Amino acid sequence: MSEETSVNRTAPPHWEADVVAADGGTVHLRPITPEDADRIVGLMDRSSDQTRYYRFFGPMRRLSDKDLHRFTHVDHDARVAFVVLLGDRLVGVGRYDRYPGTDDAEVAFLIEDAHQRRGLGSVLLEHLAAAARERGIKRFVAEVLSQNSQMVRVFLDAGYSAKRSYEDGVVHLTFPIAPTEQSLAVAHEREQRSESRSIGRLLNPGSVAVVGASNDPAKVGHAVLHNLLEYGFDGPIYPVNPAVRHVRGVPAHASIEAIPDDVDLAVLAVPADEVAAVVEACRRKNVHGLVVISGGFGETGLEGRAAERALVASARASGMRVVGPNCLGIVNTDPDVRLNASLAPDVPGRGRVGFFAQSGALGVALLERARARGIGLSSFVSAGNRADVSGNDMLQYWASDPGTEVVLLHLESFGNPRKFARLARGVGRTKPVVAVKSGRHVGMTAGLAGTSVAVPEQSVAALFASAGVIRVETLAQLFDVGTLLAHQPLPAGDRVAIVGNSTAMGVLVADAVLEQGLELAHERPVDIGTQAAPEDFRAALQAALDDEGVDSVVAVFLPPLLQGEQPFGRVLREVSRTAEKPLVANFLSTEGIPAELVVRDEHGMPGRGSVPSFSTPERAVMALAKISEYARWRRRPLGVVPELGGIDEAAAREVVESALGAAPEGRALSDEETMALLGAYGVPMLGTRRVEDVEAAVAAAEEIGYPVVLKSTAPWLRDRRDLGGMRFDLADAEDVRSAFAAIPAGDPVIVQEQSAPGVATVVDIVDDPSFGALVSFGVGGVATDLLGDRAYRTLPLTDLDAAELVREPRAWPLLNGYRGSTPVDTAALEDLLLRVARVGDDLPEVLSLTLEPVIVGPADAWHGGRSLVVAGATVRIGQPTARVDAGPRRMFRPGV
Repeated sequence: MSEETSVNRTAPPHWEADVVAADGGTVHLRPITPEDADRIVGLMDRSSDQTRYYRFFGPMRRLSDKDLHRFTHVDHDARVAFVVLLGDRLVGVGRYDRYPGTDDAEVAFLIEDAHQRRGLGSVLLEHLAAAARERGIKRFVAEVLSQNSQMVRVFLDAGYSAKRSYEDGVVHLTFPIAPTEQSLAVAHEREQRSESRSIGRLLNPGSVAVVGASNDPAKVGHAVLHNLLEYGFDGPIYPVNPAVRHVRGVPAHASIEAIPDDVDLAVLAVPADEVAAVVEACRRKNVHGLVVISGGFGETGLEGRAAERALVASARASGMRVVGPNCLGIVNTDPDVRLNASLAPDVPGRGRVGFFAQSGALGVALLERARARGIGLSSFVSAGNRADVSGNDMLQYWASDPGTEVVLLHLESFGNPRKFARLARGVGRTKPVVAVKSGRHVGMTAGLAGTSVAVPEQSVAALFASAGVIRVETLAQLFDVGTLLAHQPLPAGDRVAIVGNSTAMGVLVADAVLEQGLELAHERPVDIGTQAAPEDFRAALQAALDDEGVDSVVAVFLPPLLQGEQPFGRVLREVSRTAEKPLVANFLSTEGIPAELVVRDEHGMPGRGSVPSFSTPERAVMALAKISEYARWRRRPLGVVPELGGIDEAAAREVVESALGAAPEGRALSDEETMALLGAYGVPMLGTRRVEDVEAAVAAAEEIGYPVVLKSTAPWLRDRRDLGGMRFDLADAEDVRSAFAAIPAGDPVIVQEQSAPGVATVVDIVDDPSFGALVSFGVGGVATDLLGDRAYRTLPLTDLDAAELVREPRAWPLLNGYRGSTPVDTAALEDLLLRVARVGDDLPEVLSLTLEPVIVGPADAWHGGRSLVVAGATVRIGQPTARVDAGPRRMFRPGV
């Protein structure tokens, strides 16, 4: 369409985003406005002759008034432009212009020289492509001078299938902008690298300023400075306090801008009402990151949450990441850094565990517990209110951090659960992720945790299970499992051998093994007796570890009265040092790693081969069961999201958009709309008609074919056979008339094809605004409803997820030939689950979807050539919730 005939639209709010650049700094991206004219002029003035030549194919120094007007006045439809801002400074612009009458658009960028090679061109391309897809554009076209190799690479490396041609020194590229597996992989890889670098800048600063440093031991600023100095930070430390000349003997500065050298990290320990001014000073000082210890923000209420959002927006616009506010701080134990920018006076030694704690108040206790248990840390971050840096950011960092092999998470809420699942799944393939999630029964306050309600228990369980996260229930279990993972290898299977010097204790362990779902490698525990020598203990342990039928060993040891425990401890340590199977102990009723069980690493910390000891045999086996379950998940095939035939996403989207257009606040779809939506995804529905009178019912039954079912649409009668709201086995017109008369009048009636006998099942999409979307499956019936016998998985659903969903409910035998019945077509159920999941994936406006009953029979042409039919469906739509994780890269903004 032409500029004159294009539709003038308002740019949607989701087109605006904070983004992490390739170097770890942050920028702000939004649609261009007419008020950006002066900023565009400034961008042109700051750009080199070469940069302008590459963009305009000529020596253009300034834009004409006409061109400037056209650049800044767009219709957000056929012509779209995004600008990249760092504070008030416009550092880049990208745009597309649609070719009239086509699905193609030309795309071009201009990036300020000082900000080139920060990946901003790639970010603009992702966001422009997403906007273009929303406006019905299918392909981008780019004309690039052959000398501009950097821009050519932006297009070629984006993961799209670009066609190239060359003429008169110009490279002509055309490529479809529909997301592909490769383009998504490229975007995720760039996101991981960028977000990892942004956290790396926080944890590896060259210099640190403490704003609010104090000589008063009762002040937070005193504690932070003391801990930085005592831990031996390898870089300059700058106390900032306008009232004194020195803090703890270190020269103080009146403001952060008065510091003569560069500052990488600023730790803020000032009252909440002073934070905004300090952040602005940090922007002018070009500080890279902030740790805001100060409280008085989101945890205090609406006013505090507004101040918190303003703090984050100001920091991100200036290129800074924020840890906190209301946090404990951050720690990096790397000997080349030695950063303790926290309130914790004693931190664990160097190790291989990355630790994220959302709670600031619990942080000191958590670090002390880790230190007491002998868990060495690579790094630690307390996020506090999690206004910016979150557990997702830390997963991105630890994914590629060579110093981190195990991740521990203490979570109170999820910011972007869909992204968490994707990241945890990726990290968990090489590094175990252990998480304790509080608020299982009581929700956190909105300002503190980002949600005012408790997240459904099944949601958390499904999220962790699908992502391979080792879920524990308590902080004690978090450290039990973390200690075991930090020092022992993963088991190859579930077979457990028990070796000890007490039959009674051995039996307790055997009971725990079976209760935790593990297997006993031997019929009975090995008991060497209370009078056995250390060498007897060694021989029994080594025999168990050498046994090919054993995957892990639990050593149960009661100290002999005469020989003492230390010789036996040394045996345990020496055997474990060379073992390739996990070895855990119930040793001296202790927890952690007693000195005699420690294998020291290069930092003097308990290293690989150290034997964790637990105060009870049940705790030892629980920890072993958790890592065995994780090892099974690692061995599990990845599964794929399969291509499904017979899907018309455009038709389904038309149904949803039409319904939302009439009711933007959302509503339940009508039966006709529901049939159209599900039909577009190939869901096999029974023939159904909605009628108002008896003759229409007879006509519908004749059209559908006998036998039929009549169902009342009255809310109190719908699906209630016991109350007469459903009439079955209607074989002719007379039956239909009789049934119609028997159903209470006043509401329309559904006439439906009657299914052949089969097993009734239920399929749902359940959406929680604070968590995300789940697909659930269960066998129908009052008993299973009362027992909550449902299985859950998060989106997207793989073929392996679908197969597990069908088989996970306890009522699975009813589908698999229980008591001689014919097994149902499970492949048809799996296909249906994949299609329903695809609805939720493609259409986040679908807030709930229930298929009940889904009747499934044998695979051999059970119902007119079909083995599965859907007899009832309800769909509710509304504005998309927090589950959306699609589209171009953007930073999560809690509370926005």
